[in-house]
Amino acid sequence: MGAHMKEFLFFWRILTFLSSKTSGLTCSSKCGSALEECSCQATCLSLTNCCSDYNQTCFQVSPYSSSMLGGRALRILGLTLPSDGSLLCRFKRETEQQGIVDEEGHPYCISPLLYETGWISFDVSTDGANFDRSGEYLSVHPNKADPSYQVTLVNSTLWQNYGTPNMAGQLSMTWNSSLVESENVNVELWGYREVNRNTAGSSPLQAEIRYLYSLGRNIPNTGDFSFIPEPREEFSVWELGNIRITASSKSEGERYVQALWSEGHVLAWHLEPSFREDSSGWAEKKCRQWDDLEKKLPNFLDELIHCPCTLAQARADTGRFHTDYSCNIETGSVCTNHPGSVHCVRAIQASSSHGSGQQCCYDHTGALVLTGDSVGGSTPDRAHNWGSSPYREPPRVPGYSHWLYDVMSFCYCCLWSDFCHIYLNHRPSSGCRRYQPPRAGVVFGDLHFITFDGLSYTFSGRGEYYLVFSADRELRVQARTEQLKLKNGTLVQATQLSSLAMKENSSDVIEVRTADDHLQVLRNKKIMPFTEQRWMDLQGVFVFAPCPQKVTVIFSSGAAVELRLHEGSMVATVLLPAEFSNHTLGLLGRMNSDPTDDLMTQSGKVISSANATLGEIFTFGARWNISKMSSLFTYDSQYLLDSYFFPSSHDSAFVPAYSLHAKPDDPLVADMLSMCLGEGAQFCIHDTLISRSLAVGNATLRAHQHYQALMEALQPVVSCGWLPTPRNGRKNGTHYLQGKTLGFTCNEGYILYKSTERTCLEEGMWTGEQPYCISDDKVGFILGAFGSLSALVAMGLMLKLHNRKQA
Repeated sequence: MGAHMKEFLFFWRILTFLSSKTSGLTCSSKCGSALEECSCQATCLSLTNCCSDYNQTCFQVSPYSSSMLGGRALRILGLTLPSDGSLLCRFKRETEQQGIVDEEGHPYCISPLLYETGWISFDVSTDGANFDRSGEYLSVHPNKADPSYQVTLVNSTLWQNYGTPNMAGQLSMTWNSSLVESENVNVELWGYREVNRNTAGSSPLQAEIRYLYSLGRNIPNTGDFSFIPEPREEFSVWELGNIRITASSKSEGERYVQALWSEGHVLAWHLEPSFREDSSGWAEKKCRQWDDLEKKLPNFLDELIHCPCTLAQARADTGRFHTDYSCNIETGSVCTNHPGSVHCVRAIQASSSHGSGQQCCYDHTGALVLTGDSVGGSTPDRAHNWGSSPYREPPRVPGYSHWLYDVMSFCYCCLWSDFCHIYLNHRPSSGCRRYQPPRAGVVFGDLHFITFDGLSYTFSGRGEYYLVFSADRELRVQARTEQLKLKNGTLVQATQLSSLAMKENSSDVIEVRTADDHLQVLRNKKIMPFTEQRWMDLQGVFVFAPCPQKVTVIFSSGAAVELRLHEGSMVATVLLPAEFSNHTLGLLGRMNSDPTDDLMTQSGKVISSANATLGEIFTFGARWNISKMSSLFTYDSQYLLDSYFFPSSHDSAFVPAYSLHAKPDDPLVADMLSMCLGEGAQFCIHDTLISRSLAVGNATLRAHQHYQALMEALQPVVSCGWLPTPRNGRKNGTHYLQGKTLGFTCNEGYILYKSTERTCLEEGMWTGEQPYCISDDKVGFILGAFGSLSALVAMGLMLKLHNRKQA
């Protein structure tokens, strides 16, 4: 069957569906499906073709998110039941529990305790037998849950170090008492561990969060509680856990009930008596046991991504690194565990084999801080703090695996004893010698493109096109453009971005589109709310929306798409790691450091950018229109259907104004020329003249300035790698990039042998040789025994023996 016939049949089916009448057909057990006469898909609400029971059957919940620890009441919207009605909730077709119906008939399901993050599907039954209504909620990392629903541990330092010198007295906690509908509450301790159950066909280790004991029963719900902890030797093997608060009517350790949780923390305060008697000795023993265990575990360091060399690179590489909120320059740089650093980032993706994570920290100069120089240096993690798919099994459990493998050991070796060198030996900084910044392509204004290789051109077509197409990497980024409309309603003969849709491999389809003064995000054709969460873990993709005008979409490969909205104009920046070199096509070009082949058509023909006419460039862009079968976009309004779905994906009837020349008597010109200055001035002038709007021109200029700043931040730098301080000596400097010089001296009573200075060269190599400090008495003995020339040879042999011994 030919391609045209396939598209015709595709259109015919959609037309038949849309022209049919909605009827009494039910969405029962069919949510997400398009039926013959009506729809059970999310788009039916705006297309007004929902089946009659869609809202009650394919329900939404409020709130839409909960900590993965559970205990939050999720109200099912659009459904009312008798106050004595039956409600069963089943999560992921595994966990079944009794729901709640309040006096007004509002039904609720209690989020369960899980070991994973992301959208969790669940079904409900109102007859005790058929689970024919369905919805979903967002399970989030405990640290990202709504803080108002958290039990706050007052003076967290005391909680973490209780029992060590000068750490004693009462421990206190607070909570919002109105969130527990009971006059009295229970205060419980729950512990986390990973145990070996040797279950066939699964990981040897399994995660377990379990009730241990109660700190208080039936105490007044005043919103605060204090106690003096006693050692609990029988529970001392549980070294990590949480406080949970429930209504006093609930049984001890009862699951599937409304509850408030504290953050996960080290349970120093309940450890065995020997810890309080000699915390340093106890911790040293634990540190050495951990040291022995680490030597038996697989090496995870070699598969970690290398850190960016500079703070600027780390903050710009948004496809692979994200702010570590425990050390954030934007919130005051409180870097408790990384003294000397002002900002840290974490690698977004966990390593594939071991689920490990990378952390990179930087000082006030923007230089990478290394553990070879400071205990505050960058430390990798055996278990990624955010967990990793498929979650649930160690060491991929969000938060808890990281605490167990990486934080507990830090307490043993660094906080509670003086053996931090053991910890840092297993968690050394990786450095940045192998780091390669991503390449960036951008689309902005009306409508300008700068390719990954730096070629700039203007294509103001109206329709839907491929920005990036990578068959090998299975990445597709599609752009929709619309005719520019000014605030006064005037239509301009130019276009701007209105939506981007994207997908990689088997990931969710993400679409980001303009909606008045903000950006709207869709996941698999369903609008995603960002009122409760700024970060979402999805299938094969993460979405970060720090504000309504900015969204970043991050794929597993490290590719990222940044969307910004300014003055009503959408700007799209695509960041691709080096692995995409020679694997991209589309309007952002072929990423291979050669701009001359960036204007390559789908058929493989290259248009010379050096002498291409504006018409030829327009034809090139038009031919990158998408097919209807390949479209990733959502068409959930009559406007989108009429404007983009039914017509060709490139509007051949729309002819843009290719260029306009400024006239001396034009009253707009003087203000335009005083505004459109520096890099990007040509784009600013173009858009100002076409739109007759200084605001439009200024938005274009600002978008280009942002691109220029990004390119400056992502400039590659050369690192020569870390150099050690000579034993019995000093090193002057901790910067290891091209052009930096390090000086070396020896302590009193020692003489420096080999280079006193070493400089990092463009080739990534250090000048000179590694210096050593030799004591005066050894130098005197050698000179007396061998003479000056022979002494040099003897010292060289002695240093080789010394090095071999150290190795």
